[in-house]
Amino acid sequence: MLALALAAVGAGFVGDAAAQPVAALDELPRKQKVSKAVINLAGWVVGTRDNQGYPFAVIDKAAAQVLVFGGDGKLQGAAPGLFGSAVGDHTAPGIAGLALREIPGRDRTTPAGRFVGGYGPSIDAGRVLWVDYESAVSIHPTATGVPAEKRAERLESPTPDDNRITHGCINVSPSFYEQVIRPTFENGGVFYVLPDTQPLAETFPEFAQTRLGRRSAGKRARTAAQ
Repeated sequence: MLALALAAVGAGFVGDAAAQPVAALDELPRKQKVSKAVINLAGWVVGTRDNQGYPFAVIDKAAAQVLVFGGDGKLQGAAPGLFGSAVGDHTAPGIAGLALREIPGRDRTTPAGRFVGGYGPSIDAGRVLWVDYESAVSIHPTATGVPAEKRAERLESPTPDDNRITHGCINVSPSFYEQVIRPTFENGGVFYVLPDTQPLAETFPEFAQTRLGRRSAGKRARTAAQ
């Protein structure tokens, strides 16, 4: 499925170069599909250069998937992720100043949207990859500090049903972090987090407007041909 996703991005938006085979690390469960929304959004990012040449990730909370692309649009890898235990796309005011234990359950969300992030210091975890510093959301490898949470087992399960467990940060396997995340985003990047509940058009309005314009143009072309 990963190869098909790459081919769809290349064929639809980024040309022959992105459609060439690449050594992408695929940790997704067998037979798990990548949504059309993810493929179309990734293609739009490269086709419009919305990433401004930086590497980027398209993160699908509903499917619990993290897809990473180089600045040239080539897929670097895909893997399951763990996300905030609360379903929602908002960021609670002042959440970055709270200790983890102080965050109310309803506010343990992974916010949706477009974020420009990069490595930087943290209060208690050293240098981390911030997706959004203002909401204190980072990507980091799964920790084993709380065995009862079974985070590694959740990542390895075949469905996304049990992947909501964090306080809002995004967890990936240590292997995916070291082989894909760290080298790809060493100098920063752009992160596109798909929403849980709010409309995709509200989260990524420019992407939605582009697709709406293409559909309208297609309808006009069909009408003229009749």
